[in-house]
Amino acid sequence: MDTKVLSTDQLPVWLKLDNASSLSFIIAFHCQPGSKKTEVQGEHDGRLKLRLAAPPVEGKANDALIAYLSKIFKINRSQVELLAGDLSRLKRVKVSGVPHTQILETLLPVA
Repeated sequence: MDTKVLSTDQLPVWLKLDNASSLSFIIAFHCQPGSKKTEVQGEHDGRLKLRLAAPPVEGKANDALIAYLSKIFKINRSQVELLAGDLSRLKRVKVSGVPHTQILETLLPVA
């Protein structure tokens, strides 16, 4: 895996530094619920496209998104917060305690 370190001003458009903390980032997602499996599909319209293996009913897709992110980043669910998009495919999620290098390595497919 590429160990090149990016500065925070070189982040992709879908990843922003949260002004409140240096280890909190906001990720913009385009979610596609009801897929066969949960997986990152790459960039889509300035967001990171994510397929979710959960139906878009009664908050199940939102719960699946939070569970997936906490699992892949190996953090507590309380460190993942849905900021916007509760009833939309376009979501913004705050992830705390994870450096941007780990976010990029984990979410971006290996080229």
